[in-house]
Amino acid sequence: MCVDISFHSDIQLTQEAFPGIVINKTQPFSSDFAEQIMAFAFPPCYVIREANDGIEATTMEWGVLPTWIEDKKEQSVRRTSMVNIQSERIFEDKRSTWYRIRKNRILIPVDGIYEHREVKGIKNKIPYFVCYNGSKPFYIPGLYQKIEFADEDGVVQEHNSFGLITRKANDVMSQIHNSGANKNRMPLFVPLDMAKAWISSSVQESEMKEILNYEVPSTDLGYHAVYTLRGGKLRPDGGHKYDPWDWPGLPPLGMNSVQTEMF
Repeated sequence: MCVDISFHSDIQLTQEAFPGIVINKTQPFSSDFAEQIMAFAFPPCYVIREANDGIEATTMEWGVLPTWIEDKKEQSVRRTSMVNIQSERIFEDKRSTWYRIRKNRILIPVDGIYEHREVKGIKNKIPYFVCYNGSKPFYIPGLYQKIEFADEDGVVQEHNSFGLITRKANDVMSQIHNSGANKNRMPLFVPLDMAKAWISSSVQESEMKEILNYEVPSTDLGYHAVYTLRGGKLRPDGGHKYDPWDWPGLPPLGMNSVQTEMF
């Protein structure tokens, strides 16, 4: 499961990748808090979609809203399981929400994602920052749900929420995301041409399936350990959350244990 992303780039970089894109920010979004954006807070994030015969960057809440659940507390709990979308279910599970909204395609611009690695001999899991080599930002495919409702004044409002698509992990990511209920999965990293095809209204379902089956080569990924993500603990060196951190005794990927007396 991918529940932490970073998008600290200027949106202008996205404008360069998508010439003519219209910025239509419908919810507050501050880059001051974008070093680590956590899905379980259901935050508004920038997403990109095709709209009105063009491309727009707008804001939607991360976490598809399970509208069939009326109890707000239960709805919020269930929503945490809808921040990610398993790529395999979009076409294979025709009873799923994902199949129903498969034509509502978006891209999530990110500079990188965070994932945790378990190493025997180290008490806490080690957080990693993972990015697409030489591409800042890059764009992860997703799907969104559109809901229309009448407010207290009878005015029809629109609420959009999205999920980020994941797939089976490649070699590098399977060594980083190596524990937990959703281990050995990763976001669907795709090159820019596939990202643009994903949101095109002319894309065919056969092409969508090819994109969903794409496995980014491990050599195309950059990664390094970082200090911490949880609890609001600040780095001793005052650096950014995505900056590298040297964990003493941390073994390289492929080695998942250390001598316990070192810690």
